Amino acid sequence: MADSNSLEALVQALRRLPGVGVKSASRMAFHLLQHDREGAQMLSRALHQAAGTVRHCSQCHTFTDSEVCATCLDPQRDGTKLCVVETPADQSAVERTSAYRGLYFVLMGKLSPLDGIGPRDIGLQKLFDRATGGTVQEVILATNFTAEGEATAHVIGEALKARGLQVTRLARGVPAGSELEYVDLGTIAHALVDRR
Repeated sequence: MADSNSLEALVQALRRLPGVGVKSASRMAFHLLQHDREGAQMLSRALHQAAGTVRHCSQCHTFTDSEVCATCLDPQRDGTKLCVVETPADQSAVERTSAYRGLYFVLMGKLSPLDGIGPRDIGLQKLFDRATGGTVQEVILATNFTAEGEATAHVIGEALKARGLQVTRLARGVPAGSELEYVDLGTIAHALVDRR
């Protein structure tokens, strides 16, 4: 690699992105500096602005430039339904389906005792306060189907059921358009148990 402290700093900064190793970071850095200086400046400005202005919504905890996000402020949303997701990216995925018109709560993580992440670290008390505020009737648990996501859904579900709320979980099963012989056995087993 060329001898440059600035170049090395750029490569190290790019390596902080998930899934980006030394080779990918170097390739990106060289591309930006050799072929797209304007893009590099645009990226720099956008990162600087986002890091300085993006914060958490005071109601749902997602990313926003305002005190309260546009989704929480939207009077067309169904306030009786609250979908719990792990990350803003998960919220975005649910939104792209156009199948859900309720509100959200973004945990910004999942329970993981081995990593020292407990209920306080993902804001469960804030979720419980919002869910039991009198408007929400159904909480939809849309955490990921990983061991940590399942544990998080279980803890939240049990706590909210004890508070008298209806709690549902995203269905899981065989993806549309797939052939059974190519679907993993765990997915088929869950589809059989959750059949309707």
